[in-house]
Amino acid sequence: MVLMLFVLLFSGCTNNIIDSNVEIPERKWTYRNHIKSQFEIKDNSKPYNIYFKLRHTADYRYANIFIIVHFKDGKNQITKRYQYKLAKNDGEWLGSGSGNVFNYTLPLLTNYKFAHAGKFEIEIEQNMRDNPLLEIADVGILVREQGN
Repeated sequence: MVLMLFVLLFSGCTNNIIDSNVEIPERKWTYRNHIKSQFEIKDNSKPYNIYFKLRHTADYRYANIFIIVHFKDGKNQITKRYQYKLAKNDGEWLGSGSGNVFNYTLPLLTNYKFAHAGKFEIEIEQNMRDNPLLEIADVGILVREQGN
């Protein structure tokens, strides 16, 4: 009963527009496997934070990851390339997790105001030299109101 109250209390405090995770088949992220998330912004007067979510195993070969992100609003598309550091110089993973899987919530856009209300799509593709990129377990998007 106490757990149920705790869950209800904190689930009401988040204003996530979208929180998606897409499992990568066989932990092999190919160039063709673009991860797409669609969402709707009802109030464009508020600022939002948009995050790239990533889960990889301890067997991931690199200390970083490059991705290409396509931000689409139906009419326009903006494409940006991002690089994220995933490990320290000594090889220690920066992500949270236990055992063999590490989680990251990495900023794409912070304090961002959408130009208009409506439907949007974010598409992510891996941009590393390896195809497929091995040991990527999940990829996702988190969009939430600023301050939440």
